[in-house]
Amino acid sequence: MPLDYLMNGVETKRLTFRPINLDDTDEWLPFFEDPASFQYWKGAREKPAVGCENWYAKQFKRMVENRGGMNALIEKATGKLIGHAGLLVQTVDRLAELEVAYSLLSKFRGKGFASEAARKCKEYAFDKELAPSLISIISLTNPPSANVAIKNGMRIEKQTVYNENDVNIFRIHRSEYIQYKTT
Repeated sequence: MPLDYLMNGVETKRLTFRPINLDDTDEWLPFFEDPASFQYWKGAREKPAVGCENWYAKQFKRMVENRGGMNALIEKATGKLIGHAGLLVQTVDRLAELEVAYSLLSKFRGKGFASEAARKCKEYAFDKELAPSLISIISLTNPPSANVAIKNGMRIEKQTVYNENDVNIFRIHRSEYIQYKTT
């Protein structure tokens, strides 16, 4: 039986997680048009429309292969797509890991949405016992995302190279979450 990494219908105070769909591409395209979205990540850049299309294709492929995937993050107050977050099965240093991942449109950054979404991803994964620990893969040059991981109870476990980028692997163990939850 496949694990349910997708968080369809999960909610926080300000956000609803829902399945992604191709109708989201117009709202998500500004992410690929904004150079700030990629300022911390090395790699070839495609034309924004192509990058957006490929990003969605990759998410749908992940879902079919039971490797998790991003959920659309909908702001409850406006009903608008503000970003994506989810649980992704990643291979880091030849090991399969479950990652808490998040990306927001620039106008929604710095408002606590990434921390709120990441925290809910962590709670969902640990409450459903999907993995003994969770990671976040964060570029060494990305302090805003590092701060989100720290607020999510994660600590730097190691530095490594991931997709040709120097990254920190932040980690939290389920036992830490359980201990925190019961105190």
